[in-house]
Amino acid sequence: MDNTNAIVAEGLVKRFGDTTALDGVDLTVPTGTVLGLLGPNGAGKTTAVRILATLIRPDAGHAVVGGHDLAGQPHEVRGLIGLTGQYASVDETLTGTENLLMIGRLLGLTRGAARARAAELLDRFELTEAAGRAAGKYSGGMRRRLDLAAGLVGRPRLLYLDEPTTGLDPRSRNEVWDIVRGLVADGVTVLLTTQYLDEADQLADAIVVIDHGRVIATGTPAALKSRVGAQTVSVRPADAGETALIREALGRVAAGPVDVSGDVVRAPVSDPGALAKLVRDLDEHGLAVAELALRSPSLDEVFLSLTGARS
Repeated sequence: MDNTNAIVAEGLVKRFGDTTALDGVDLTVPTGTVLGLLGPNGAGKTTAVRILATLIRPDAGHAVVGGHDLAGQPHEVRGLIGLTGQYASVDETLTGTENLLMIGRLLGLTRGAARARAAELLDRFELTEAAGRAAGKYSGGMRRRLDLAAGLVGRPRLLYLDEPTTGLDPRSRNEVWDIVRGLVADGVTVLLTTQYLDEADQLADAIVVIDHGRVIATGTPAALKSRVGAQTVSVRPADAGETALIREALGRVAAGPVDVSGDVVRAPVSDPGALAKLVRDLDEHGLAVAELALRSPSLDEVFLSLTGARS
């Protein structure tokens, strides 16, 4: 058994009629990490998750999940994983407790063990006060937390999260992010598909970008950002009348064209000392600024440069 990698998939292929959803996808997920799987709609992300969850069989390729062969030992794989899909799958007519009890019993837990596990998870996900209410009366964020709790009843070592924060408000998304961080701290390995680039940036140790069923880029968020190119300096003059002079100063350290948009002057820079040089130049010429920032490319820019599509 490979204790280093929780998932190793090689050459996964899946066709639906004339459509090739996956065309030779390789994935490696080190144990105790989060792998972010990114791609436009229809890229094959959910298909990959369904294969690794033993819900569908690949037409070609091979995978080992938690040390077990995906094709030859599907039952053992199912005993290691938890799956949370794009939309909450809890029974809205049952209470929070009843939902988790039902799953526990289906997983073979005794009634007492299932009840104890349900209470533990409801407390962990801050749902104890709502435990006796029908899930259909929960808010979107509460239903998503209950759905995540449901995926953890069997204490999975690997958790597949397929766009887990779809449709959630910013506060609820942050709550889910905190939960995922806590799970990883407890040793759970996470395979995360998402349409939100900031989500991958926040959670993922490594990212795989797929498009049209093929892997087109892999790396850490920082490594992928570096592929886009230079950092960007933005300057907002304290006096709008000095915009032209600040544009000239920025031009002396820029690695590309200087752009003026409204009252902000921007330009790419490649020299690590560019910002310090600019500050000295501005000071020497008596130019005051209201705002000065240096930023790296965003994952959104990486996504656009790699796929030519918006997430």
